[in-house]
Amino acid sequence: MNNLNLAIHFFAQIAIILAFCRVVGLIAKRFGQPQVVAEMIAGVLLGPSFFGYFWPEYQSWIFPWDPTQKTRDTQSYLFPASQLGLALYMFIVGMEFRMDIIRQHLKCSIAVSLAGVITPFLLGAGLGWFFLNNTNLFPERTTAFEAMLFLGASMCITAFPMLARIIHFKGLTGTTMGTVAIGAGAIDDATAWCLLAVVLASFDMNPSAAINNIAGGAAFTAVCFLIVKPALARAERLMIDDGRLTESGVVIGLVIMSLGAWFTDLIGLHAVFGAFMMGASMPRTYMSTQLIQRIQPLTVALLLPLFFIYSGLNTKIGLLNSPELWGYCFLVLLAAIAGKGIACWLAALATGLPNREALGIGTLMNARGLMELIIINIGLQRGIISEELFAVLVIMAVVTTLMASPIFDWLVRGKSDVAEKPSNHAAIE
Repeated sequence: MNNLNLAIHFFAQIAIILAFCRVVGLIAKRFGQPQVVAEMIAGVLLGPSFFGYFWPEYQSWIFPWDPTQKTRDTQSYLFPASQLGLALYMFIVGMEFRMDIIRQHLKCSIAVSLAGVITPFLLGAGLGWFFLNNTNLFPERTTAFEAMLFLGASMCITAFPMLARIIHFKGLTGTTMGTVAIGAGAIDDATAWCLLAVVLASFDMNPSAAINNIAGGAAFTAVCFLIVKPALARAERLMIDDGRLTESGVVIGLVIMSLGAWFTDLIGLHAVFGAFMMGASMPRTYMSTQLIQRIQPLTVALLLPLFFIYSGLNTKIGLLNSPELWGYCFLVLLAAIAGKGIACWLAALATGLPNREALGIGTLMNARGLMELIIINIGLQRGIISEELFAVLVIMAVVTTLMASPIFDWLVRGKSDVAEKPSNHAAIE
């Protein structure tokens, strides 16, 4: 397929992806699910697990596979476009991230975060050891240390950007419940990515790389808050004309986001964290609000769905073709719920929050979603996990995220005082 035909095919793919995601979204909305959850489901449905299983000839025509390269012909377009969507979305999440509210509930956020890291990590590490020694879910090259650390890190993940979207969808921005969940989720994901850095360094037989990654991330965070943030605050007035952010201001914001994403990718952390930190560094007066207004619609509607489809194209649930494999899948799901949802609920209770708010925090923290897909995609691409384990972890991510909205509504949402403070921004559905 030459470049011209590839480009033509890619535009057809975009039309199919966006239309299908919206159709699934309309159905999901009837069950109280936000659009982001529908996009996760749509990715699996368009991949080999459903569309490719029942109509393989049509699926291979829409998403062609090059067996000689073992990559999809359109991967050169779909993958970078999906990464751009992720980075832009995390940039938006960073601009909406409110440290002032988190400081008010710092004790609870730290307690919930510790429970949401230690418990799932121990359960995941135990499963990693068991799977490595009793199954073929890890390739031969993966060591016990890497298997335990990777699965433990995978269990620690909270769907941070997805959590932000669900909190917006439920009208919880600015509430104790939403703030504690966002704060704890941010800490959990940062911890999980540090663990992943250690796994990747071990897999590459380069232990110093993990130290460099973590130290580089800490230095980058310091630069963002000590240099970039005050510099932008002083320069903001130069980018405002009659109360509106100029086109140059928009470009400067996107350049800063791109540089942050580039740097954290360069040092071995994922690009989304650089984008998030740059978003958190944006001035909160005009620049953040107007950047969100300019870039959010296209990011959420066009670019972010491409990542879910990309992940779905690599998910082969049909590989789980025995009761034994489905039993392992159930074990992973059970460990995920116990380690994250239940542990975070108990931790929130222990800090003195009312049971209703603690239940809501546990339910929200249990959603894996987008960040889980990112980390397991890296594991699959690097050969740390097998396609079977990848499918197991995708199912866990989808199920735990699907659970969030209905369980939240059932346990919590019926009370009128939950959403005590509505969002200042439009809900990201």
